[in-house]
Amino acid sequence: MADNSIPKGVMSSALARGHLLIVAGVLILSVSAGFVGGWLGAKSQQNQTGNVDTSEARQLVLNESQAISNIAKEVGQSVVSVNIISETTTTDFFGFDRSVRQASAGTGFIVSESGIILTNRHVIPDRASQVSVTLSDGTELEDVEVLGRTNSSDPLDIAFLKIKDAKGKQLKPVQLGQSEQMEVGSRVIAIGNALGQFQNTVTTGVLSGYGRNLEASDESGTETLQNLFQTDAAINQGNSGGPLVDINGQVIGVNTAIAGGGAENIGFAIPIDDVKGLIANVLETGKVQRPYLGVRYVQLTDDYAYEYNLSVNRGAYIVPTRPGQPSVLPDSPAAKAGLKEKDIIIKVAGKAIDERRSLVSLIGRHSVGEEVVLTVVRDNNEQEIRVKLEAAPQL
Repeated sequence: MADNSIPKGVMSSALARGHLLIVAGVLILSVSAGFVGGWLGAKSQQNQTGNVDTSEARQLVLNESQAISNIAKEVGQSVVSVNIISETTTTDFFGFDRSVRQASAGTGFIVSESGIILTNRHVIPDRASQVSVTLSDGTELEDVEVLGRTNSSDPLDIAFLKIKDAKGKQLKPVQLGQSEQMEVGSRVIAIGNALGQFQNTVTTGVLSGYGRNLEASDESGTETLQNLFQTDAAINQGNSGGPLVDINGQVIGVNTAIAGGGAENIGFAIPIDDVKGLIANVLETGKVQRPYLGVRYVQLTDDYAYEYNLSVNRGAYIVPTRPGQPSVLPDSPAAKAGLKEKDIIIKVAGKAIDERRSLVSLIGRHSVGEEVVLTVVRDNNEQEIRVKLEAAPQL
């Protein structure tokens, strides 16, 4: 179910040809000093003379600013601008079809020394005819291959590129963190190609929420996204596909969308743990193969548990069969493992399905060909079922 309807944060919007110029070295650093206010207030009350000693507060701001600056420099080496030329067909005034070239831009980041780049699916449109990347030092690399994208119906909005000729440049991959360990209020940093023009723009904020499900749209259509982080770190046009980084300089998310309708500072990112299985598969095989289970389910809440009269209120409930919509897809990994309608999957490889972790996100942490253990409640009895994951069929 969708929580909201918003425009994607960096959908590859058409840019004027002159706007393709990348201004290297521009950093926009938004550091909120709001966290100091509470400290100053407490310090003021404690000070008998009524004078506020701001030296310690000032040092806190300087230390955090320096930490963010260091992270921007370190992680920024792994962030690339993704430049796309797309071919579209339009009908002119006289009724003749003519080809039109459009330029757009997004962001990606390097995940291997061999030149594998992770970005968003919507950054690389189906009609893309030419893709190049620009490194943090301004070097443009034109020999770039699109390895693949997740299916348009997949809630994981991810694509992979491969730099085939790095022109002798040493490519520095990012360090991946553990998004599952992030808490609301944790400091985060977003790095991206703002507005498709300003390379390695840096903004900061906090993790505002998790487990967000929503519908995102642009001129190419609408897609459903699941299990997203919410952040108030500014995510602008062109930031999609860029890294969301923790205070240790490790990537914990992939910037993906922003809220429209007059909302301010509401951005969304894919938790990196949900992408790790796909990254591992791409590094091993060079192909984008998304593992899948093959069931139709609802994510249980208290309301759904009451509606279906279930004994548990968290998990993935395999909904009863509807005409033309089997609960367990034929010949799927779930069918081969013996899953049935009305089963409730409560754990994947020992990790519970809850507000922070959906069935899709937990399955996505594993690789194609891997065997995982599902904890299932069937007829009020808990049991374990082993399933071997397969590549999701191309739609």
